Amino acid sequence: MALIIIATTLAFTTGRLFPHVDSSGQIYWLVASGIVGLVLGDTFLFRSFIILGPRLGSLIFASWPIMTAVMSWFFLTEILSPTAIAGIAIASAGIVWVTNERKTEWQTEMVSADEGSKKLGVIYALLGAIGQSSGLVMAKYAMGETLEPLEASYVRMIAACIAIWIYGGLAGHLPAVVSAMRKGKAMMYALGGSISGPFLGIWMSLVAVKHAETGVAAAIMASVPVVIIPVTIFVYRQKPSGRAMAGAIVTAAGIALLFMR
Repeated sequence: MALIIIATTLAFTTGRLFPHVDSSGQIYWLVASGIVGLVLGDTFLFRSFIILGPRLGSLIFASWPIMTAVMSWFFLTEILSPTAIAGIAIASAGIVWVTNERKTEWQTEMVSADEGSKKLGVIYALLGAIGQSSGLVMAKYAMGETLEPLEASYVRMIAACIAIWIYGGLAGHLPAVVSAMRKGKAMMYALGGSISGPFLGIWMSLVAVKHAETGVAAAIMASVPVVIIPVTIFVYRQKPSGRAMAGAIVTAAGIALLFMR
């Protein structure tokens, strides 16, 4: 769904159905970024959610902005100012504070792991964070100064789509996918998720890293556990705890530092 939406957007905005890429090197890095970030990274993360539950899985995954900043320093020579480093640290601390809260009425936890498999769940969460970080760094390297974020997102999505359908076919999952496509209500939700996540979310993430340091952009993008708090208030009519609100304030303070640097 996301691939069709991106292709349509590119056609309307540029008159082309295929992205304009200057070199084969850009394509290679974007393909690698799509597979590592969108396929492997997300697969490991979702697997960690199944084993550990979303709260603990997200807590470990919250390390990805710091990983991104370190990778960007090594591979993109992005040197962050002391203010930016402090902002990333404070924002990450706030995210961890919110995510590490004990289960409350407004948090859903589904843990199916015994003690023996939780270590594997931790490894999966860390691999998810590494995949997210390295995929973003590779995408920024591939874009350089010439490639637009929408076109880069398109190439990444093509690579991810091909890879995940091949894997699904080899693993024998395609009959279940076809069966799921017959469920109209579920597909409408999937369409909404495709627009907000793989389309707008991934596209805007590349816009962010093109115009800002990768670690700074990652710290802001990682604030999902905080951003979702208003949803629990206004949509689900549930009241978050004082700890969650305090963590949100700490995260907002860290993000404010990133904008003030």
